[in-house]
Amino acid sequence: MRLRADIFAAALIRRAQVEGAYATLRRRGAAEAGAIFVRLDRLDGTSALFGPAPQSEINDDGDRLFQRMHGDAWIDNLDVEEKLRRELKFDPDLWIVDIEDRKGRDFLTSG
Repeated sequence: MRLRADIFAAALIRRAQVEGAYATLRRRGAAEAGAIFVRLDRLDGTSALFGPAPQSEINDDGDRLFQRMHGDAWIDNLDVEEKLRRELKFDPDLWIVDIEDRKGRDFLTSG
């Protein structure tokens, strides 16, 4: 069974904060099953945007899997905001977690 979106988002924020990054919930979506997007800001004018991986990549244990929502490793902050605006038009129930970390750690995978 997949972890609820509200619990996953809270745990992600806590994990980032414990590791010394600044993390906050920008937008709250559907508590049970909302899509989660993570904006990772390196504080140098560039960011990365992570969103849900395609359903075909979902594993049997129900873990939430993420993928970069762009081809380059890092893109301009304004480009990330534009991508988020487009996603919000498509799905107004999505979650947005903002993480600021100069090291560029996304905290989405263990290890």
